[in-house]
Amino acid sequence: MLAVESVWLWAGLTGYAASAAVAWHSMWSRHQRDGLILILLLTGVALLAVAITERWLRVGYGPFLTMFEILLSNLFSLGFILGLVFWRVPLARPALLVSLLVLLILGAWILFVPSGPSYLPATYENNWLWVHVAMGKVFLGTCLVAVGLAGVLLLRRFDAFSVLLSGLPDTPILDAVAWRFVAVAFVFESLMVIAGAVWAQDAWGRYWDWDPLETWSFVTWLMLGLSLHLRVTYTLPLWSGWLMILCVFSLAFLTFFGVPFISASPHKGAV
Repeated sequence: MLAVESVWLWAGLTGYAASAAVAWHSMWSRHQRDGLILILLLTGVALLAVAITERWLRVGYGPFLTMFEILLSNLFSLGFILGLVFWRVPLARPALLVSLLVLLILGAWILFVPSGPSYLPATYENNWLWVHVAMGKVFLGTCLVAVGLAGVLLLRRFDAFSVLLSGLPDTPILDAVAWRFVAVAFVFESLMVIAGAVWAQDAWGRYWDWDPLETWSFVTWLMLGLSLHLRVTYTLPLWSGWLMILCVFSLAFLTFFGVPFISASPHKGAV
């Protein structure tokens, strides 16, 4: 990868890796280093913002068409949302122990993805595209926070981690915070789907066509709603974490990073 943004990408991923390392070391040593964790995370976010700007100026359109661009933009937006939540919602801070590992997996993935440019059709360029993209970023980011907390709760069930994570808030508290973020994700996915339908009317002359990406977005929305219904209606002490990870986050990631690139429909990328 020889593009000019590659240096900034590597630097941003290094910031994320350093933040994850400090977070886990702080948990292991029982020394709180929240300030350093946040500084390293936001440094990574800032460096990725430079990478996006460099690419945008070079190719002439925003980072939402190719797999490389979607991974790059989501590495930035997910890191930014994690940093904002870490700063403003102390009870959600344990999510970084797992959520940052997910970002590093995406970071490893992007290093093996071709970085060549595509082109943005003229009909795609309207304000609803930006609303659609923004709502999708917030949706996926709040999902990632919820899944990070769910991952911590599941790790607590293993003897190797139970003592290490014993200093965190009690399980019912973290579980309740996680589900609040799922509820926020449901709101923003609803807005994403609505904005996407309005944008599609301008881009393709129809609001909805049940193409693969639209269909899987709707399936994810249904699973989010069903999960929240089950959480409100029933007690889910043992498998609520698995419900978030397998039924919600996995579907969301498949919709964002899988379906657009195996579909023959014109609805590719732009999320």
